[in-house]
Amino acid sequence: MTETMRRRAQYRRLAFRLESWMRTRLWAQVMAGLVLGVLTGLLLGPEAGLIPRDTAELIGGWLALPGSIFLSLIKMVLMPLVLSSIVLGLAASASDPAGLRASGTRLAGFVGVTTLAAALLGATLGLTIAPGTLIDPATAEAVAGDAPLVSDATEEAPANNDRLGEIIQTAPDLIVGLVPDNPLASAVQNEMLAIVIFGLFLGAAYVSSTNKTRLDPLLGVFEGLLEVSMTVVRWAMYITPYAVFGLTAQLLARLGLGSLAALGAYVGTVLIGLAILLILYLALVALLGRMNPLKFQSAVGEAQLLAFSTSSSAAVMPLSIRIAVEKLGAPPSMASFVIPLAATVNMAGTALYQAVAVIFVAQVAGVTLAPGEIAIIVLTLVASSIGAPGAPGVSIAILSGLIASFGIPPAGLVFVLGVDRFLDMARTSVNVTGDLAATRILAVSTHRKNED
Repeated sequence: MTETMRRRAQYRRLAFRLESWMRTRLWAQVMAGLVLGVLTGLLLGPEAGLIPRDTAELIGGWLALPGSIFLSLIKMVLMPLVLSSIVLGLAASASDPAGLRASGTRLAGFVGVTTLAAALLGATLGLTIAPGTLIDPATAEAVAGDAPLVSDATEEAPANNDRLGEIIQTAPDLIVGLVPDNPLASAVQNEMLAIVIFGLFLGAAYVSSTNKTRLDPLLGVFEGLLEVSMTVVRWAMYITPYAVFGLTAQLLARLGLGSLAALGAYVGTVLIGLAILLILYLALVALLGRMNPLKFQSAVGEAQLLAFSTSSSAAVMPLSIRIAVEKLGAPPSMASFVIPLAATVNMAGTALYQAVAVIFVAQVAGVTLAPGEIAIIVLTLVASSIGAPGAPGVSIAILSGLIASFGIPPAGLVFVLGVDRFLDMARTSVNVTGDLAATRILAVSTHRKNED
């Protein structure tokens, strides 16, 4: 065999090994799709100037087709998947109702504390770094068009006491609204929190039943529903790398790097906050979850990549359940109960982002928020983030309503919209990390209690 033939044989073996390695590792395929998507998006983007903008938009739309199909497949089975997972998770814990209550209480405490800490961190970073003051007012006015930078809305905004009184007055209606009076309508309208609460009631009713044998056929229905839902999810996972490639390419082709660079201070502030929140999760895993943070990070990396690419914590939920069971040592019943619930209520990254965004928009508009207003903003963000749908773009709707309620001129919101998709990807990745951290901590604490 000649030297040339020997080298060709080595290259073929190397290519075969690389292909086999890529085929069995979803995270590597996703990373490859992400890198190729960035390169393609830059070539299609406005900075390169190689393709007319309209043509680039058209190409980006076709490239994003696998991503749109992926998200549609996940959304199609999301409601039955969440409902059946929660009911079966509670049913599997029927033999230990005390442990079930403890898990729910610990999860509520974890979500409440971390979400409050995230909102406070976001407000602190926004006030300290003050990214909105770095935006030229003339530029902001030009970008916002006719939207005034300072309006009488801030003068007419309700006082702190009036706003707090309004919140207290409407609280009973908000609490009643959490209980779905028509679960089918909630499913049609994609109201995830309502479906979660409906599943909790069904599961709790099964746990409290004294004659569970009669309810076995009902559990069989939910088991079948979960099985077919997971089958559709497995089909969707086959196109994940192509979805990541297309969505990333479309994003950069539409925005380009210029829009991100122009808002470097704002983007940097949010990313610094998310990095600190991620470190907090790793510290909690080390202290309470008894797991090496580096090992935990390695275990959840695949879910983080998928969350970053799809901007949907709900889309990552099936993968998160598998990681929780196979790599984090969580019992299947706990993972099936905690992950869907955490994916719905654990939105600490979103609370941090929105705190920075509100303060940024106020700074662009030249509005100074009083300490009392900032406190109310933080509490409002904690309440609105918990249960917010884990889908792209939802936080912008919440943010717009919050800005309007405080009478802040919306001029700076134009800048936030420009980079929201990128920051949505980052905060979703952190939210999913929090879901898995909570699952690991609950699994360890439950095991420790059983040993005691």
